[in-house]
Amino acid sequence: MNYFNSIIETIGNTPLIKLNRITAEIDALVMAKVESFNPGNSVKDRMALKMIEDAEAAGKLKPGGTIVEGTSGNTGMGLALAGIVKGYKLICVSNDKQSKEKFDVLRAVGAEVVVCPTDVAPEDPRSYYSTSKRIAEETPNAWYANQYDNPSNALAHYETTGPEIWEQTQGKITHFVVGVGTGGTISGVGKFLKEKNPNIKIWGIDTYGSVFKKYHETGVFDPNEIYPYSTEGIGEDILPKNVDFSVIDLFEKVTDKDAAVFTRTLARTEGIFAGNSCGAAIKGLLQLKKYLKKTDVVVVLLHDSGSRYIGKIFNDEWMKSKQFIS
Repeated sequence: MNYFNSIIETIGNTPLIKLNRITAEIDALVMAKVESFNPGNSVKDRMALKMIEDAEAAGKLKPGGTIVEGTSGNTGMGLALAGIVKGYKLICVSNDKQSKEKFDVLRAVGAEVVVCPTDVAPEDPRSYYSTSKRIAEETPNAWYANQYDNPSNALAHYETTGPEIWEQTQGKITHFVVGVGTGGTISGVGKFLKEKNPNIKIWGIDTYGSVFKKYHETGVFDPNEIYPYSTEGIGEDILPKNVDFSVIDLFEKVTDKDAAVFTRTLARTEGIFAGNSCGAAIKGLLQLKKYLKKTDVVVVLLHDSGSRYIGKIFNDEWMKSKQFIS
């Protein structure tokens, strides 16, 4: 009989799918690594399981313990699935920018959800960074996952996502494109691919209101770059330890409007129902098309599923309220 022992054994080995209509103006072969095929419907399943397994091995996460994490939703889902299988409780701390669907899904799988204000500084005690740490300190037998600085995040992608992409493209990949939030995906995949072939270009997609692009180009952390934005899952107002700027060749910023519009376009032209940051990754790639030639092989990673954005990106009234559509 052919079966898995639990849901977490189905994580990884996601498909690579050629894009056709949405990337028609690009001469290169463009393929999407569609991470919504993971059981928790996002790329974050990979690092959530890795963080838990490494914490168990180090004795930081003990039987019957509580996992505490600050998350925009997807990491929380990955932690919830692994926690259910392994017998842990989960407290997810998020901010009020995230879609209601993300919170509903987390509660559906038994997680406690604490919602914090978005528009506060990271060091503010009300921020989801500070609140996560406080809850972890106050909760008996708790472990704070800390996806931003936990090296297991990037290591998960070095060990799984990178090798999968290399094998699926038979080593022919020339460019890897992905949105950057915690930095784990781009850094882990980028490190693996650069070790295989240092000529492979690693492109990070950023958003306006985030510090990544300017910091990468100048080495200056500029607070003036920081302001509220609606794109979910990418960009930061901090510099997570998981962002390895040395493996990233360039950053490209995409507007909130373009990210939202291209998320919808992706669904309607390719039949790929993906999330907000996925639209940003596609638009960022299109903005960089002048750097591509016909013989190039491009892999763009699509982080998560559109099901988390029904009330926002795929809701006409919300899109009109943001003046993203008329």
